[in-house]
Amino acid sequence: MTLRNPASWFEIYVNDMERARKFYETVMGVETTKMEAGDFDGEMYTLPMVMGGEGAGGALVKWAHQQPSSSGTIVYFDSKDCEIELARVEGAGGKILQTKSQAGEFGFSCLIQDTEGNTVGFFQKNKNKVVLWRRPRQFTRGKKFLNF
Repeated sequence: MTLRNPASWFEIYVNDMERARKFYETVMGVETTKMEAGDFDGEMYTLPMVMGGEGAGGALVKWAHQQPSSSGTIVYFDSKDCEIELARVEGAGGKILQTKSQAGEFGFSCLIQDTEGNTVGFFQKNKNKVVLWRRPRQFTRGKKFLNF
């Protein structure tokens, strides 16, 4: 059995596509690409991705039916060193919410707010250690909790 991460796609909702593109391109040091999505009545720009590659692909999306949010799901982008992205955030119009912090034995993370009001993170993996983590399942039998 091949181990793989279950996430395959994410969307970051924006109000101002040009402002959002400039922010992510500056902070991440990448270029976004316009994506045509059939009958979709919004606007999408993908972040760099490799079809069939590891990790999830995703896009900045301007759509009348979804709005940016600082609460809810948080996407963490892979980082070689969180300090690199953190150094670019405020100059690009964002805010630092959490500086680079130890994430246990897994590595380091930080949280920022983009120009649209979304909370996103960067995650720097501990390259010296591979850790397989699975949240324990909790079942109840009567009043007793069983962890698996």
